[in-house]
Amino acid sequence: MRFQLIGVNHMSAPLEVRERLAVPESRLPDICRDLAAYPGIEEGMVISTCNRVEVIAHTTNGHADLRGFLHGHFHLTPDELDAHLYEFREKDAVRHLFRVASSLDSMVVGEAQILGQVKEAYARARAVGAVRGQLDQLFSRAFAVAKRVRSETAVGSSSVSIASVAVELAKKIFGTLEGKTVFIVGAGKMSELAARHLMAHGCAAIFVSNRTYDRAIGLAEKFGGQAIKFDDLYSTCDRADIVITSTGAPHAIFRREHGEQFLSRRKNRPMFFIDIAVPRDVSPEMGKLDGIFTYDIDDLQQAVSSHVADRRKEAELAEAIITSEVEKFEARAHTLDVVPTIVSLQDHLETIRQAEIDRVRGRLGQMTPEQEIAVEALTRGIINKVMHTPITTLKTAAKESEATTVIDVVRRLFNLRDKEINKEEKEAPSPPEKKNEVGTRP
Repeated sequence: MRFQLIGVNHMSAPLEVRERLAVPESRLPDICRDLAAYPGIEEGMVISTCNRVEVIAHTTNGHADLRGFLHGHFHLTPDELDAHLYEFREKDAVRHLFRVASSLDSMVVGEAQILGQVKEAYARARAVGAVRGQLDQLFSRAFAVAKRVRSETAVGSSSVSIASVAVELAKKIFGTLEGKTVFIVGAGKMSELAARHLMAHGCAAIFVSNRTYDRAIGLAEKFGGQAIKFDDLYSTCDRADIVITSTGAPHAIFRREHGEQFLSRRKNRPMFFIDIAVPRDVSPEMGKLDGIFTYDIDDLQQAVSSHVADRRKEAELAEAIITSEVEKFEARAHTLDVVPTIVSLQDHLETIRQAEIDRVRGRLGQMTPEQEIAVEALTRGIINKVMHTPITTLKTAAKESEATTVIDVVRRLFNLRDKEINKEEKEAPSPPEKKNEVGTRP
């Protein structure tokens, strides 16, 4: 297994760092293409959510420079980034991915949204060819493990999510949401979840605004709210007591001057902004105004802590499932690793056997059918005895961690690597004949 994973999440990096690494959905295909073309990487994909940005790759030799990729792609120096990074290889990378897909590494343990986000990232990477073989198998297994965790434990039994925690925070601020007016900015899945929880807690009115007006209308109609055109956002936002914002904007859409306008029109009645977007939708400067109270996604961590204890026991059961699944995946991966070597070894020895029969046949002349059968049986018996020990050793090693070393030894002993390279060179088209053009160097 030559898997590598590197990234940051809500526990390893502050929001300011996660903002600089966040990748909008529309740019995921491009970054996956860049990653798959990076030196030492055979396949790669990127997961980017409000709480994490992770790069997962299947590498040529298990030592690709993923830190270098992050530094170059996001224009960050090692001093700015490296202290916040975590990095896993091989079995540990598999375990981490299984935990992420199963929502054991989430801010809200057991939330269902992370699995959908990972599946979306996988689909985008696969669509551009950045995920094909090994990563395809890894992610297919990760989705199956996540399904098993949810079906065999109660870790995801309640409907806790980032959105629901945000609404819970609003409820703590106001005591009750009965009669309150709420403005939702953004019409994605997180916004829809927030709207559902707000209605369940008795909000009097909901306004919805989105850059694509049709999506704002669609979400508002679901919950009996009113859609607001994005161009009218700043002239109407002050009508709400609470603003929950979750857009994909690459920069803050609410700045200090907007807060000053809102407070002036509200005659200094306070407004509460709950910002669950990364990068943040609300500028920290706006939160410094008297009368404007802002909460970002890291502020939700305190509200989340009450759920952690409730789910700890179920999370322990889930961890045991993941440990078991990692062992199974590792064993299967090692088995798959040895198969090409066994096939190559069989082909190699069969080629030698056929060549020797042809050589002997040339000396002895035409053999009778009985002689042909005897020679065939004799040579096949010898080949099978020669192959028995290396094949048995390979199959045994496939169940252990030393598979890669044994594969390398067998390939070297039988010169399989050189044989395959020579075969590829033989099958490759000949390069065009070079012409010594005028004005070019010979």
